[in-house]
Amino acid sequence: MIALLWIVAFLASFIALAYRRASLKTTTAAVGILLIVCTVTSTGWLLGGLLWLAYAAIFGALNIDAIRRPYLTRPALELFRRVLPTLSATERTALEAGTVWWEGELFSGLPNWRRLEELPPAELSEQEQAFLDGPVQTLLDMCDEWQITHEEADLPAEAWQYIKDHKFWAMIIPKRYGGLEFSAYAHSCVLAKVGSGPAGGTLGPIVAVPNSLGPAELLMHYGTEPQRDHYLPRLAVGTEIPCFGLTSPFAGSDAGAIPDRGVVCHGEWQGEQILGMKLTWNKRYITLAPIATVLGLAFKMYDPDGLLGGEAELGVTCALIPTDTPGCHTGRRHFPASAPFQNGPTWGTEVFVPLDYIIGGREMIGQGWRMLMECLSVGRSISLPSGSTGDAIANARLTGAYAVTRRQFDISIGQFEGVAEALARIGGKTYACESLRRFTANAVDLGEKPSVASAIAKYHVTTLAQDVAKDAMDVHAGKAVMLGPSNPIARSFQAAPVNITVEGANILTRSMMIYGQGAIRCHPYVLDEIEAANNRDQTKALDVFDDLLYRHIGHDLSAAARSLVMGFTGGLGSAAGHNTQLAPYYQAMNRYSANLALLSDIAMATLGGTLKFRESISARLGDVLSNLYIASATLKRFIEDGEHAEDLPLVAWVCETAFAEIESALAGVLRHLPNRPAAVVAGLLIFPLGRTARLPSDGLGRRIARLLQTPGAVRDRLTPRCYISQARPDSAPALFERAMAATLDTAELHKTLVKARKTGDLDADHPREQIDQAEQRQLLSANDAERLRQAFDLQMAVIRVDDFDPEEMRSRTKKKNGPQADAA
Repeated sequence: MIALLWIVAFLASFIALAYRRASLKTTTAAVGILLIVCTVTSTGWLLGGLLWLAYAAIFGALNIDAIRRPYLTRPALELFRRVLPTLSATERTALEAGTVWWEGELFSGLPNWRRLEELPPAELSEQEQAFLDGPVQTLLDMCDEWQITHEEADLPAEAWQYIKDHKFWAMIIPKRYGGLEFSAYAHSCVLAKVGSGPAGGTLGPIVAVPNSLGPAELLMHYGTEPQRDHYLPRLAVGTEIPCFGLTSPFAGSDAGAIPDRGVVCHGEWQGEQILGMKLTWNKRYITLAPIATVLGLAFKMYDPDGLLGGEAELGVTCALIPTDTPGCHTGRRHFPASAPFQNGPTWGTEVFVPLDYIIGGREMIGQGWRMLMECLSVGRSISLPSGSTGDAIANARLTGAYAVTRRQFDISIGQFEGVAEALARIGGKTYACESLRRFTANAVDLGEKPSVASAIAKYHVTTLAQDVAKDAMDVHAGKAVMLGPSNPIARSFQAAPVNITVEGANILTRSMMIYGQGAIRCHPYVLDEIEAANNRDQTKALDVFDDLLYRHIGHDLSAAARSLVMGFTGGLGSAAGHNTQLAPYYQAMNRYSANLALLSDIAMATLGGTLKFRESISARLGDVLSNLYIASATLKRFIEDGEHAEDLPLVAWVCETAFAEIESALAGVLRHLPNRPAAVVAGLLIFPLGRTARLPSDGLGRRIARLLQTPGAVRDRLTPRCYISQARPDSAPALFERAMAATLDTAELHKTLVKARKTGDLDADHPREQIDQAEQRQLLSANDAERLRQAFDLQMAVIRVDDFDPEEMRSRTKKKNGPQADAA
């Protein structure tokens, strides 16, 4: 019995030391002290001697460099080199691009919540707020979605000119070049508001792309001074319209495989023989290409004749090509999923241009892939997450209003539990979208280039917004599927796949990018270990690897101990932020962070370099990281919004959903991990009591549904900066708001009509006739009857669907170059 107690004592001590991430020296001393007590009080000389021999062998080997390095570290280094995944040049460049931010804390197994809370909040300057309230609002007022998507397949000419006049394409351009020089957060807010407006799926990309990965961004970071001086002022005012060509028919998500080429050669340029390059390209899906005046182009550079005095294959290079260059073809258009923004192909065959067209000049030949990867993380943090968030916000606000306004069985449809379930998902996912948008854009303003976080934001916000659009369609039901000027949501549903597929298709973003980069970039030791293993100086490699290896082992032991302990406690008692209402969420995330750290290292250790090919496992591990990030963004948003208790149901819904997704993903990895003994051990450590997370309750869902259907501060915080026109009171957002307010204002009067029909005091069938009859029979005053008539008229305007003469069903796109030609 005493022996059993000592076994428990040693095991508990070891778990406690690992849980606290005690150093090797501390662990050695603590175990030694415990062994002294055990020897003196409970063991004979033989057993005690054996225990001391074991202690000396284990801890001596670990603590004595002369033993540890040659006999433990060196074999481990050789094994690590054998299982090390091979990285292509493009993969290595992608890994080295960008920075690690909060996602690194989540991967550590021990997040510092104080750091999260102390991050400066995202804020707008007076100039940025004025731009949102003025030019952005005015631009949206100019746009009629039906006219744009059905009749013209383009923005009106005045909208194009307004975009140029008010420098919508200059948000990222410094003021010294005539730009607006907005913060990333302001840039994101503009795109979110545009996404919430009419034809957001069309207008959004037009505004977003010049401010994202493209000529302006590349010039600012890599262009020569003459290039910046020439192009940036013109881009700022729309004299030059930019596009950037990367995707080709043969290279989509595998952008590094582009077949487009540039060959260094001599040729004639403006009457003189110069050293230049002949470019051949075939690009598609290029936004603004049909109307662009300057084409940013990514291609592979070759110098077969050695004219530059170096290698023949020079690598991916980026150049700026005026689209009026002979042989440069643009003008034709694609038609992206009912969102007719200017998008199309561009191509050219052996187009000769000077080497000066290369962004950054000759020094940047072959640096194109690095340039793109470094800039992509910033653009991907903003453009698509922002536009999709705006779309979700608009759908949430419209659908909440519609659920109040639309009645069936004499009650608003939002009171039905089935509809309330959809409203809860809409509200919760919209809250998550806005949280992710704000959190990730703010990272850019804090100086980060968050490559992993941007992939998380891009994948999850676009997916969540598509889910919101689908639920909105279900709630609006028949009205949602009848296209016409009265339908404000169908086009956003149709256009949602555009954001899903661009800047890295979502399937590959989830299965390859989030964890594929995160496992190495965010892990506290792996990237440094890879660099040590690749160091040709064997002595230095061993020195560095020796230090990293044992810290890594300590990290794994800590993750295992924390997973086990918090698997029993749910994280109770672990570190949390200052807000006690959020403590359960912080503490649950401590547990899941430890689980991620543990299971990631088990997967990497057992699968080695093949892990990058086990995409389903990688995707599930990425889901754990992503949902930890989503929950973090949600808690941070709650704090930044002022910690309003009324918002806690939204926080709870997002976090509970995230935790259920995390446990499902962890269970999926454990089920499919090929090394079954390792999977069993990991399962016992991660789920000692089984899976405990639960999806949000029906009661919580009903609370969120009520928030969406109740005008006030909570609904406004849920849908910030949603476009509602003051200039066009009959436009859908304004109309739906008025109808909801009138319906709620006359709810008790409506109950009077319902009761009167049940008692036989009213016998009219049509709702409008019931109001008239109630007034005639003095069941309603003249004022109350008029209020009900006004509410009824607004309700009819909301639920109205459009019908057309057969001739009107034909698209009336004008057979000309389009109004943008005049605006350009």
